[in-house]
Amino acid sequence: MLESFNYRGKQILITHADRFMGPVLVETFEKLGATVHSSTDPLESKTAAQRLIKHTGTVDILIANLAIAAPQTLATEVTQDEWQSVFRTMVDPLQSLTQAVLPQMIERSRGKILLMGSAAALRGINRTSSYCAARGAQISYIQAVGVEMARHNIQVNAIAQNFVDNETYFPEEVQNNPAFQKRLKREVPLGRLVSKHEDAMLAAYLCSEAADCYVGQVFPLCGGWVAR
Repeated sequence: MLESFNYRGKQILITHADRFMGPVLVETFEKLGATVHSSTDPLESKTAAQRLIKHTGTVDILIANLAIAAPQTLATEVTQDEWQSVFRTMVDPLQSLTQAVLPQMIERSRGKILLMGSAAALRGINRTSSYCAARGAQISYIQAVGVEMARHNIQVNAIAQNFVDNETYFPEEVQNNPAFQKRLKREVPLGRLVSKHEDAMLAAYLCSEAADCYVGQVFPLCGGWVAR
């Protein structure tokens, strides 16, 4: 299936490359022939994002892979520090990275931005109000920028995922827990986690020329979880 896509000559920047979907995305796009710039930089400040884009140079495809472990806090007990920290880690960098990379993409009249987001923005999760709010802000931003950039031949989209195999949210000890296995069968129509490679192949498709028609779209990838 990898042979379906050819990324030779493409410069791809993947953020938070050591967490969430970063490792498998780096592996997949390198196999597809892309030159992958894998960044593990913290991006909480606007200047950090600007420095990263400047240091990378040409960016044909930006994959905004941004994640933190979701705080498990009752809505009545969410502190201002928690709220600001979640937004500072996941929402602010998305805007800063996008704003920094768009001028070069507009100048070339081509480019792609893909957010590795969360289906938590599409269906509420108990005790994660700050996290769900931040993921929702990400998706709303992607939808708006996607529509705005369409006329420049720049495709901006998002994968909204949950119940996908990754170490950030579903480490091995969680997956091996019998209670989690029961939850999986109960809540996810697919009955299993989506594999990391299935996720990466969707990302590869959305970043390919075959997906030039998608603008401001959000693609749920969660084994049917949002449909329940």
